[in-house]
Amino acid sequence: MLFLVSTPIGNLADITLRALETLKSVDYILCEDTRKSQILCKKYGIETPLKSFHKFSEKKLEDTVIRDLRAGKHVALISDAGTPGINDPGQKLVCRCRKDGLEVTSLPGASAPIVALTLAGFPFERFQFVGFLPKKANPRKEVLIDAFFYPGVTVCFESPKRIHKTLEEIAKWSPGQEVAVVREMTKLYEECLRGKAKELISSEIRGEVVLVIEGHKKWEVKLSPKEHVAKLQKEYDLSKQEAIKLAAQLRGESKKQVYHCLISDEDL
Repeated sequence: MLFLVSTPIGNLADITLRALETLKSVDYILCEDTRKSQILCKKYGIETPLKSFHKFSEKKLEDTVIRDLRAGKHVALISDAGTPGINDPGQKLVCRCRKDGLEVTSLPGASAPIVALTLAGFPFERFQFVGFLPKKANPRKEVLIDAFFYPGVTVCFESPKRIHKTLEEIAKWSPGQEVAVVREMTKLYEECLRGKAKELISSEIRGEVVLVIEGHKKWEVKLSPKEHVAKLQKEYDLSKQEAIKLAAQLRGESKKQVYHCLISDEDL
């Protein structure tokens, strides 16, 4: 059986008894970085062999792991921190196990997106996790603007080196946008900075960062498609194609419908 085992995201005490029992009993442990995982193992007297399993090696090792599972071995998969398979290696291996009829179980535990979501304190009935924000400007802009209008809360990872630039972009495109920057979760200097993006730009932000963006921004759709597209272009500095895509999403129409309305208006 393959065991997906959540590990602490900072404080090493955040490990479950079941996780410790499993890590001690399996034949070997797959981990991103054996050096980091060894710290946890040493603290809790886990002597199970560790095997490196990261994004550069998972494809190469997949067949070996599958062969061992078929032979009846028990294997644990952990990430450097948090729940494996969430922005970490493991998804492909789990998919392969499911296709091959091999047993998989997941042991609940620490997860950075969930901890950040609860610390931010935004009211919500739904949320979305979008992983790391894109490094390139245009894809990042698209993800952020989608978050502004998402009917819930958006959780994402961001590099501490880029977080100030991202806050500047949010402040530019949506000045009233409420966000929370959660850093160093479960550690000594844990901090949750919450407010409008423009208010947080001057803050000193170090360490591991999770960005939480409040959604529910409502748009009064009493505008014609042409007016709607023009307003979105102006307010969010969007290209015409970007504005058409967003207008269609907000209006509950297809991009083709909005585009044809624009063409029709221009023909009048």
